[in-house]
Formats: sequence, structure tokens, C-alpha cells
Amino acid sequence: MRFSRWTNPSLPQTLQIGMFLLYIDAVFGILFGSVLAFPLGTLVVIGSALAGLGIANEYRWGWQLGVAVSALALVPFALFAASEGLGELFDPRIVLSLLFPVAQFALLVHPQSRDYQRIWFS
Repeated sequence: MRFSRWTNPSLPQTLQIGMFLLYIDAVFGILFGSVLAFPLGTLVVIGSALAGLGIANEYRWGWQLGVAVSALALVPFALFAASEGLGELFDPRIVLSLLFPVAQFALLVHPQSRDYQRIWFS
């Protein structure tokens, strides 16, 4: 397994932006302390960085890891909605913090991203 690049301009736009959001997610996790906040924070940060690297080098496991990490980021919001009710998700602070994980997940599972990884990734 060889990692020869950090970005890949030949990827479709949805997959490229999803890859960049995974990298940004890893950097924000380090800068804003999610690594120290909860035990899985370190795994999420490492997973985001590895997923971005795997997608850039066209590995299928990178895309799968990216989807898993993105879905994991949505779990706290789902638990919050289950305990507090769906109406609380429309609080402006919650909406702003929900935009990033939803966009990241949507870009990675977009049909264009799925088709590209299914055909070209090894």
C-alpha cells in the first residue's frame, strides 16, 4: 500500500470536497480538543485523516472509512434529537454545528462519488 499523494485532482468534485472536509475535520478535531474530550475522539481524528489519504490515493477502504467516520459524527445529533425532540435540532447553534457533518456525509455518499469509487478504486 503506497500513499503517494495528499490530493487527487482527477477525482469528481463531490469526492474531492468530501476528502477535503475529512482533512478539515481531522485538523479541527486536533485544534479544538475532541482528541482529549472523549476516548473515541482520537480514533475519529485519525480515521478522518486516514480516510482522506485513502480517498486521495483511490483506495476503497478510504472511502468506506470516510463514510463510517462521517456517519459516526452524526450519531450525537441523532441521540440529541431522540432525547430532546426534533424541534430542538432547529436551534441555530445546533443547525450550524450540524451543517459540516451532514455535508461531509452527503458528499461521500452522493451517487457520483459512489459510482466513481465503485468503478475506479482498488
